[in-house]
Amino acid sequence: MSLKITIDPDAATAPYEQLRGQIAEEARAGLLPVNYKLPTVRGLAEQLGLAVNTVAKAYRALEEDGVIETRGRHGTYIAAGDAHAREVAAAAGAFADRARRLGLDRQAALAAVEEALRATYGEPDS
Repeated sequence: MSLKITIDPDAATAPYEQLRGQIAEEARAGLLPVNYKLPTVRGLAEQLGLAVNTVAKAYRALEEDGVIETRGRHGTYIAAGDAHAREVAAAAGAFADRARRLGLDRQAALAAVEEALRATYGEPDS
């Protein structure tokens, strides 16, 4: 099992985002199992021909998303658990708190969520 990353320098998407997206997708698909040790930032940067800061930025984003975890000097690994569900629950809780502080009632908060979902996903299929 190995990390299979391809960076397209001509793509509209930034290299760090391409890297972040590909690692996240491989982790979700099980191609990178829980506890799979990722290359060092410096090693992956060299392997892909990227700047060290580009790989570090992708790793930070992945860690914030709960996809990977850094274990100090031991390295960086694919994280265990349903990180996406935890992240969505945290975001939903933060939204609910913020909506309440702004004075929105439940109906207005739900309407705001529905509008954001429509903007992101389009109209639901009926």
